[in-house]
Amino acid sequence: GSPWTAEQTLITVGGKGASLGELVRAGIAVPPGFVVRTGAFENYLQALERDAPVRARVAALAAGDLAAIDALSRELRARIEHAVLPPAVLDEIAAAHAELCGGAGHVPLAVRSSATTEDAADASFAGLQDTYLWVTDLEQTLHYVRSCWASLYSVESLNYRLRRGIPEDGVAMGVVVQQMVDARTAGVMFTRSPLSGDRSVITIEGAWGLGSAVVGGEVTPDRWVIGKITGEIPVRDISDKQVQHVPAAGGGIAEVPVPDAQRREPCLSDAELQALRAIGRKVEKHYGRPMDIEWAVDRHTQAL
Repeated sequence: GSPWTAEQTLITVGGKGASLGELVRAGIAVPPGFVVRTGAFENYLQALERDAPVRARVAALAAGDLAAIDALSRELRARIEHAVLPPAVLDEIAAAHAELCGGAGHVPLAVRSSATTEDAADASFAGLQDTYLWVTDLEQTLHYVRSCWASLYSVESLNYRLRRGIPEDGVAMGVVVQQMVDARTAGVMFTRSPLSGDRSVITIEGAWGLGSAVVGGEVTPDRWVIGKITGEIPVRDISDKQVQHVPAAGGGIAEVPVPDAQRREPCLSDAELQALRAIGRKVEKHYGRPMDIEWAVDRHTQAL
């Protein structure tokens, strides 16, 4: 669409929500979900502001005053995480949650923050924002939506905005709620070399289980470098993957040992690597620039 449309989309759903919507339009397989739009955050903040100011207090901070920033961050995050949702916002999220879960009871979800202040052109798909995995019911979903909103007032976020002079009035947060993939294998794909910037290759990193172990650095992933056009695989760096993240009973994720027989086995087949290469090329062509892409292979269907 036009730059105006893209900007309006970013303002309405945030950077991550806009990117995922763009991928759906490009025909890429994206887990189903919904976005809690920035308007819901605005309604929530307005209700809070009636009791005591939020944005004016942030705007009054001095960029270098870390003690004051830290104190205000703690106070605002606690208020945002524990205040009551306006009925209209609660009803809208509950309706979208019911539709996404399709009456299936406890469908595991990921709740992911999607800030309007992230630069969509520079933001990696992987791990830049708060993400809560394996959320199993509406009550947890509502809690983590508020946690995502509260993360706008983390010390890092406040510092970032104050240093760059970003006005508080324009700051808002969308929240992406998606069905979880119970991943056999997951990781990140770069449609150029993250080391040299070489655009003739695709670099794929992955490990057993959920991608959070790769993003969080708990495991050294397997790494492949693939010719973008030729499909040749000159680099196969298979690591000793000692742990994996898996769904925990009752929600959330657990870190468990990888069975000995699997630890040094590649977590992707050559056919899966070539399928990822094709997806990477399609995404890069759609966006017209190198991309970082989170991916997962479903444990049950073996689908990417």
